Amino acid sequence: MKSQTFRAQTPLHALLLEQALPLARPLEQTADQAPDGRARARAEALALPAGRELIRKAVEATLQAQAEAAAKKGRRAGAARTAGASPGTRGGPGVRS
Repeated sequence: MKSQTFRAQTPLHALLLEQALPLARPLEQTADQAPDGRARARAEALALPAGRELIRKAVEATLQAQAEAAAKKGRRAGAARTAGASPGTRGGPGVRS
């Protein structure tokens, strides 16, 4: 197979490449060495925990970059409203007891 060069355009892209590419060889070896009918199960057993960790790191990096960008813009960090939260204040107009 021909060698390829990847260029990361963002720190998140770099993280994903750095974390995902090293998983490829063990994944291929695991599937190749698995007994007949067991390649998928063995490959998934290797890939799923690594994939979850990769997703966790990607989400963490994305949120950190967002927080840093917000800090540079001068936005205050604060708690986000929950999906069910009302935009009004407690006891304000429209609130019934």
